[in-house]
Amino acid sequence: MEKCKVGIVGCGNISEIYLKNLTVSEVIEVVAVADLQNELAEKRAAQFQIPNVHTLDTILHDEEIELIVNLTPPSAHAEIGLKALHAGKHIYSEKPLGLTVEEGESLIRTAKERNLRVGCAPDTFLGEGIQTVKSLIDQGVIGNPVAVNAFMLGKGPEKWHPNPEFFYQPGGGPLFDMGPYYLTTMIYLLGDVDRVSASAGISFKERKIGSGSLKGQKIMVNTPTHIAGTLNFKSGAIGTLVTSFDIQASTLPRIEVYGSEGTIVVPDPNRFAGTIRYNQGDEWEEVRTQAEETTNLRGVGVEDLVLSIIEGAPHQASGEMGMQVLQVMAGLLEAAKEEKTVSIRKRINSIV
Repeated sequence: MEKCKVGIVGCGNISEIYLKNLTVSEVIEVVAVADLQNELAEKRAAQFQIPNVHTLDTILHDEEIELIVNLTPPSAHAEIGLKALHAGKHIYSEKPLGLTVEEGESLIRTAKERNLRVGCAPDTFLGEGIQTVKSLIDQGVIGNPVAVNAFMLGKGPEKWHPNPEFFYQPGGGPLFDMGPYYLTTMIYLLGDVDRVSASAGISFKERKIGSGSLKGQKIMVNTPTHIAGTLNFKSGAIGTLVTSFDIQASTLPRIEVYGSEGTIVVPDPNRFAGTIRYNQGDEWEEVRTQAEETTNLRGVGVEDLVLSIIEGAPHQASGEMGMQVLQVMAGLLEAAKEEKTVSIRKRINSIV
């Protein structure tokens, strides 16, 4: 089988694990990398023996490349994605798909017009952990799912991240940064969301960088850092999602799904494996994944996309999934700001 020629745009922190996994894929050949900071691209090219270091313009117009993996900051996802689609490339984007619903819709529409694919992270739901939970729910272990609770509670990334300002601007915050892992899992397990409501706030107006060359500098916070939302699923299930960068410590589980016959505890949705626990009314049972909890398979969604293109089948970490997640996140912020319930459009089952 001839490998799909892939170009990587964005050579920051997350690119290392993508390149580690994609460069050993049996269906992918990474032929080029690009970054606005050329030295970052050169570093990754040397680290993983990538033959070409491009500018953004040249990587998009390299006729050899069939698929662009977009690992740039969120503010550039839609712009670079659209340029890649207009250049005739399939795209796979780090989360979120865009900063606004309009950006996401533009990507989906353009891909359909040009018969191209859009993939979107996260792909952690393809790992053994969440796949096992899905299988147990489908087997009826907890009966009919009626509710789900999800909590992403932490201090924020400014203590350890060397350049964390973008986390506190529109398109960042805990909802857009970590929310996609939780929402993708919730939607994968329980189906589409029908409507949302929320409350949100900024608990601390300033943050101080705690590491790196910018240590000690202050960041002005311009996006909500604590968001508490309610999700009404089309199935009738009711969900709670709380994401926060304002919490010092918590013992709450990350995700629990409640059914008519029991409860199941989902492993960390930011990981590909972990221990699943369920209770059918008497005592807790454990199911341990064969893979270690620290297993990092980032890029498996790219590989699934490539295989699906070859087979003419739908891919799983799809643009439509990313679009539903983006709609829910934008809807939660709108609901909090306007103090109203926001409807979410139906996800379209297509190959985009």
